[in-house]
Amino acid sequence: MMDKTFDPAAVEARVSAAWEEGQAFRAGSPERAGAEPFSIVIPPPNVTGSLHMGHALNNTIQDILVRFERMRGKDVLWQPGTDHAGIATQMVVERKLMETQQPGRRELGREEFLRRVWAWKEESGGTIIGQLKRLGASCDWSRERFTMDEGLSRAVLKTFVDLHAQGLIYRDKRLVNWDPKFQTAISDLEVQQIEVKGHLWHFDYPVVDEAGTPTGAIITVATTRPETMLGDTAVAVHPDDERYRDLVGKRVRLPLVNRLIPIVADAYSDPEKGTGAVKITPAHDFNDFEVGRRNGCRPINVLDAEARIQIAGNADFLDGAEPEDAALALDGLDRFEARKAVVALMEERSLLRLVEPNTHAVPHGDRSGVVIEPYLTDQWYVNVKPLAERALQAVRDGQTRFVPDNYEKIFFQWLENIEPWCVSRQLWWGHQIPVWYDAEGGIFVAESEADAVAQAKAKHGREVALTRDPDVLDTWFSSALWPFSTLGWPDKTPELARFYPTNTLVTGKDIIFFWVARMMMMGLHLTDQAPFETVYLHTLVRDEKGAKMSKSKGNVVDPVDLIDRFGADALRFTLAALAAPGRDIKLGPQRVEGYRNFATKLWNAARFAEMNGCELKADFRPEAVRETLNAWALTEAAKAVAEVAQGITVYRFNDAAAAAYRFVWNVFCDWYLELAKPVLHGEGVDLAARAETQATVAFLIDQIAKLLHPFMPFLTEELWAIKGQVLPTPRGLLALESWPELSAYTNKQAEEEIGWLVDLISEVRSARSETNVPAGAQVPLVLVGADEGVRARVERWSETLTRLARLSEIGFADAAPKNAVQLLVRGSVAALPLEGIVDLAAEVTRLKKEAGKARAEIGKIDGKLGNADFLARAPEEVVDEQRERRDAEAARLVKIEEALVRLSEA
Repeated sequence: MMDKTFDPAAVEARVSAAWEEGQAFRAGSPERAGAEPFSIVIPPPNVTGSLHMGHALNNTIQDILVRFERMRGKDVLWQPGTDHAGIATQMVVERKLMETQQPGRRELGREEFLRRVWAWKEESGGTIIGQLKRLGASCDWSRERFTMDEGLSRAVLKTFVDLHAQGLIYRDKRLVNWDPKFQTAISDLEVQQIEVKGHLWHFDYPVVDEAGTPTGAIITVATTRPETMLGDTAVAVHPDDERYRDLVGKRVRLPLVNRLIPIVADAYSDPEKGTGAVKITPAHDFNDFEVGRRNGCRPINVLDAEARIQIAGNADFLDGAEPEDAALALDGLDRFEARKAVVALMEERSLLRLVEPNTHAVPHGDRSGVVIEPYLTDQWYVNVKPLAERALQAVRDGQTRFVPDNYEKIFFQWLENIEPWCVSRQLWWGHQIPVWYDAEGGIFVAESEADAVAQAKAKHGREVALTRDPDVLDTWFSSALWPFSTLGWPDKTPELARFYPTNTLVTGKDIIFFWVARMMMMGLHLTDQAPFETVYLHTLVRDEKGAKMSKSKGNVVDPVDLIDRFGADALRFTLAALAAPGRDIKLGPQRVEGYRNFATKLWNAARFAEMNGCELKADFRPEAVRETLNAWALTEAAKAVAEVAQGITVYRFNDAAAAAYRFVWNVFCDWYLELAKPVLHGEGVDLAARAETQATVAFLIDQIAKLLHPFMPFLTEELWAIKGQVLPTPRGLLALESWPELSAYTNKQAEEEIGWLVDLISEVRSARSETNVPAGAQVPLVLVGADEGVRARVERWSETLTRLARLSEIGFADAAPKNAVQLLVRGSVAALPLEGIVDLAAEVTRLKKEAGKARAEIGKIDGKLGNADFLARAPEEVVDEQRERRDAEAARLVKIEEALVRLSEA
């Protein structure tokens, strides 16, 4: 006997153990040696991370795909693993050291600190893997990889060395986004632009003659960062700006520093903005760097790695000038303290012309949260332009396609304007750059120290001391190799030959540049093949009100909590059902609870079947059923199987989930079992009809288990095991069963008859509700102009019609009675005479009033959505809420208008 209730916690643990024992998810099994391969690589989560809602969505979608393809007979590899996540992991360990009052990273030294990181990785690195297993992820866990595994590290070293030999990796002194907290370069993609309320300071710079003597003229510049003026090396004006044409080529004396700097003509300066004159600080602004380079202005770095003013020992700062003592006294000040001091000094000298309030975007590190500084350092770069060209061509040629396809445009825009990729990071945790230097600054790039020593010896004719570059590579460098390094590349392994290129990449739209583009570039360059055929980019999971989840807002929904409360199947089905292409998901506990109820509904239906003798029959032949009701149910099941398969195949997971839900809840539970009750436990029923119905019900529960398995693997695996106990021979795991094939069981005649019955009952119920017929009232039904076929159907199903539609009687007429609501059902006309039951005139008045309210609300919302100012200022979740309200009101108006049409015909 089945348990009264479905207990997800107990079932999930038992089913997971069965999958593991049965090696259900192993790729390359002998029995599938001749099968078509299907492979997906997991976006590797951070090794020290834990499951968040983005992971839950991403891995649910992947799991639906791989379980579906596994059931379709393919040899499936879902490659799992984790990422070392340089900055993120180093940050976690440093914070842990601080919280436990242990020495910091620099006090410990590199070797000991890395030992602590590896220990931390071993201690907590498996957390997210365990959580993914709880979600039901059917990865081949025997192949789990880590981006700093020996094999993957070898792939990283070879890639760096080969790209350097090809001239694609080089060292250069350029501006980078510098994070003063972590003291490392970060990429543009790791920078968040945050609007802050600040000021715009206008400074007067005195113009001087050839001898350096003030002429009495001044040029006014405006800046949001006064402290950087210490590194100014020019003032730029637009070449067409008449106000400054006579000053171009002259010089100004930089206040405080006394450095003489030129006034240059450059189109970067906007005559309409500020004073039209711009201070140029090449070492501290990306635009200024380019202006300086165009005009031969040398960059002068006035900040150190911790963003403090650096004057002492800075020969560039002096540049032959004699700074004021007050300027020299700024040495060592934090940048923001220096800002206040510079403003005060300029004001003392009457060189502060104006201070304006100014709201502007300021770059912040997405992990550290501190203000990022453009900073001039020596870094390693990849010239990705030629790599990007190949990636662009692969998409244009259709080797790789994006779903939804609108992301192609975004991909093109970024790659067509791509800049060199800074791949060095001033961290300790990560792949150390395989470069060694001799005492003279000579560079030796090699996969091992021994190779570097040999190169140095060949150059110098003797052994020389070498020092390895202390920097590590950007985490995304190793992640870019993930689709093939996990399969053994650069070796030509059997796994690489069978499972690469992969079929589908499932990832978030937020890392299309971080990861997707880089895998495309590296994959094509290193393997001569695009690493995946399809890139499916899903949206974000937001809270139930549409706001982005964040710890600071306190609105983070923990997927593990939801699994504990409602079960993994409920969470998975919720995410699939809400995963409409291009639309962010609004998720709250109520949504998941709703789909937990769906699981309960199926469980209860299975118990109902058990209590009514519906057992699997080994000799049951669905194509041979004779009862119209059973043929209809099989036809509907065939339709659902096709719709679900189509939805998954075209990456419309919400449509697939909706089709499965409709069949299980509406068709099977609400209609088929309800219509079958008289056959299953009525008196005087044909025993052959009862036996056939019992066998059909059991067969369909099996098909439902298969149909729902990609979405709800635990519940379905449990039902499969329970229902299979009555069979003469044991059967294996549902995870390894075949996808349902029901297309041969379609019966058009059965669909027409039972479909007509279902539609008629539904229409009567809908009309009763719309016209406010009291729930307990029984109403007559009149079939108008019914032919012999309709009369025969009514005779066969009169008892069911009367019971389910709450009818007092069923009659026939050539014309609709007076004051009757008319219904059109599959070509048949039915009428509900409501005179004496409902005040029709009052109902018309009420509905017209409701329609007016709905139209007014739609107009009000349209006014907001048509207001450009509202769209620009309102938070995204507020705009989405307005659109959803409009959709709801529009749907309500349609129903009201349909009811009015019915009543107007009465």
